[in-house]
Amino acid sequence: MDTKENDGLNNTQPPPVDDFRIRGAAAAAALKRKRNDAGPEPCTICLEAIQERAVAAPCNHLSFDFLCLVQWLQEHTTCPLCKAELKEVHYDWRAPHDYKIYTVEQQAARKTHSTQRLDARPHAAARRRRNDVPWGGHPAAGPSSSTARNHEDPSLARRREVYSRQTPSLHIGANRISQYQNFTPASFAASSALQTRARIFLRRDLRVFSFLDRRPAGANREFLIEYLVAVLKTHDPKGADGQAEELLKDFLGREDARLLLHELDAWLRSPYERLEGWDRHVQYAVGMRGVGSGGKGRRGADGGP
Repeated sequence: MDTKENDGLNNTQPPPVDDFRIRGAAAAAALKRKRNDAGPEPCTICLEAIQERAVAAPCNHLSFDFLCLVQWLQEHTTCPLCKAELKEVHYDWRAPHDYKIYTVEQQAARKTHSTQRLDARPHAAARRRRNDVPWGGHPAAGPSSSTARNHEDPSLARRREVYSRQTPSLHIGANRISQYQNFTPASFAASSALQTRARIFLRRDLRVFSFLDRRPAGANREFLIEYLVAVLKTHDPKGADGQAEELLKDFLGREDARLLLHELDAWLRSPYERLEGWDRHVQYAVGMRGVGSGGKGRRGADGGP
C-alpha cells in the first residue's frame, strides 16, 4: 500500500503549461515597452512632436500640431488626412469640454478676403503712415472712430505711433544690472508666468490693428494671442530663421509682424510685471510722443545700462 502510494506521488506530473497565456503576456509586455520607447506623438503634417494638439472638426482627426494645421488652413479648407471640409479647429485643451475654437474661413469668404488683401497690399504701408490706414486696405473709420480714440487708453495712442512710424525699441542687454533676461522657446513653454506676460502685452498691442475687427472670427485678436503664444513655444521671436515672422505675416503683414515680435521680445526680456513700468522706460532711437520719456544714461531696472 505504501509502495503504491509512493509510486502515485512520484508519478504526479505538474499541471500543463498554458503556452497561449504565456505568449500573450510576453506580447503585452513587449507592446508596453514599445509604447514607452515610442516618444511623443508626431504631427501628421510636419512629422515632428506635437506641441499643441489641434482637433479638426467635424472629422475629429487629432494628429496635428496647432501651428501646422492653422498654416495648412491658410491655403486649404479641408482636412489634410481625409479631405473633409473643415468648419473649426479645437485647440488649447484644458478638459474634454474646455477648449478654444478657431473658425475656418469658408471658400467663398476666403476668395473675397484674399482679393481685397491683394488689391490693398502694394501701397498699404505708405497709406498707413499717411492716413493711418491699417494693412488690409480698409480706410480708417469716420468721426465715431475719432471720438472713440479720444477716450481710449493713452498708452494705446503711443503704441499706435510706434507701429505707424515702424520704430523698434532700443535693445537692452541681459545682465545683472539691467535685470533683463533672455529666454528660449523651451523656457517660454515651461513658464506660465512668461506666457501670461505675453498675453498681457498682446491684448494691448493688438488693439492697434483696427482691421482685426473686420476679420473673420478665426483671425480675431483672441485667436492671434493664443496663436502667438503657441508660436513662441517653438520659435524664437527674433530667430535667425525668421520662422516666427513667417508664421505671423499672413495676419498682420511682414513689417508689423516683425515689429510686434521685436516689441514682444523686449517686453518679455524686461524685469517689469506691469506694462506701465515698461512703457515709462522703454527707449526709441527717435523721439516718440510720451514713449520712453526716460533719457539716456538710465540704469538698472529703470531702463538698463
